[in-house]
Amino acid sequence: MNELELLEEADALARRYVAGVATQPVFPDAQALEALSAFAEPLPDEGNGALDTVQMLDRLGSPATVVSNGPNYFGFVIGATLPAAAAAERMVGAWDQCASSYDNAPVADVLEKQAGAWLLEILDLPRESAVAFGTSATACGLSVLAAARATLLARQGWDYSEQGLIGAPEIKVMVPATVHVTVRKALQILGFGWANVVKLPVDGEGRVIPDQMPEMDDRTILVLQAGEVNTGEFDRFADIIPRAKAAGAWVHVDGAFGLWARASALKGLTDGVEGADSWTTDGHKWLNTPYDGAMAICRDPQALARVMNADAAYSTASADSQKNLTVEFSRRARGIPIWAALRALGRKGVAAMVEKHHAQAVQVGEGLRAAGFEVLNRVVLNQVLVRGRDDAATAAILQQAQGSGQVWFGGTVWQGRPAFRISLSSFRTEQENVDRLINLLRQIGPDGAAQR
Repeated sequence: MNELELLEEADALARRYVAGVATQPVFPDAQALEALSAFAEPLPDEGNGALDTVQMLDRLGSPATVVSNGPNYFGFVIGATLPAAAAAERMVGAWDQCASSYDNAPVADVLEKQAGAWLLEILDLPRESAVAFGTSATACGLSVLAAARATLLARQGWDYSEQGLIGAPEIKVMVPATVHVTVRKALQILGFGWANVVKLPVDGEGRVIPDQMPEMDDRTILVLQAGEVNTGEFDRFADIIPRAKAAGAWVHVDGAFGLWARASALKGLTDGVEGADSWTTDGHKWLNTPYDGAMAICRDPQALARVMNADAAYSTASADSQKNLTVEFSRRARGIPIWAALRALGRKGVAAMVEKHHAQAVQVGEGLRAAGFEVLNRVVLNQVLVRGRDDAATAAILQQAQGSGQVWFGGTVWQGRPAFRISLSSFRTEQENVDRLINLLRQIGPDGAAQR
């Protein structure tokens, strides 16, 4: 079998998989999971061939996937993959470009710059900002938080790139008590030390309480949230950001999924967010692009370029080249599927998707309340935070729903007690899928009686 025939076979297997996402168990059954043990084979002396390898991948791997690319997955705000984005990803794989700069990949450089410009337009963020396409919210947060620290130190007369941190002025960080773990991870990697980070008091919806914030100054990095991970709530940007800026602080907004509200009729939830210095968001969540596609956005392009620059004697490029804005030097053109999604959907298509998922979340919340479940949040976005009648019931409900194979969503902890979180973010999820979810939970009941 030649290369093109092999690619045709792989594409046929992929098409068959996608065609079955609506009917395949959302979480693999015991038999599929047990079959994975066949991958534990010795490294062959003589290769088994490309065709056999691809067919094994499909035979054993496809049944053991979590079908997050389907309509019945409601976990972790993981969107499915839009056809345009999936097709663009196939093209990117075929091109096999090292998308570090124009010299390495002119088409990648042009398309990622276009994607960045469209992103700033659809999210209505400062048009002069730099947009870096990274692997995740962790990597993108790492980039802009490093830029924040370096900028604040420069204002104190300290050159972070040359002098490092030994003897540097202290930079303090303030985050919501409900801050996402990816921000915590980025701060830890940067050496701030979690014990040194100020955790800001939050209200019952997980939002920072402005009147209970300590004083900020020109050595402060303040992190706020657009879309708290459990409730989907937004910090009061219009109240907080002007105070922070007046004090000389750097404001970063973690908006992995919530920032996309700005592209819809829900934009009012984000009022004032444009006043921040940096933002992070994901394509692989609400824009429904392939996984491993996130964005770091920095109002001052030079602030990001100063700490991320990767120019070498054999490879120099403009400051806005992706290798000079991201953690990676060698990188794939992960911004191209984002370009494809934005071009295929357009402004109205993105708005319609966000608004549809919000309406579905409201319906789920209302349906579960009517069935006797405790819905813990106001459902302002796409998150529905739920408990059963008690903690044991919550655990039983989660176990039965996940074990049904009909849907999947995950557990969480809210205000010290177990809960579960239903996220609406797949373009494939339609009314019938929402009805199936609500009906399944009604059958299980708020007391999880089937297993108690």
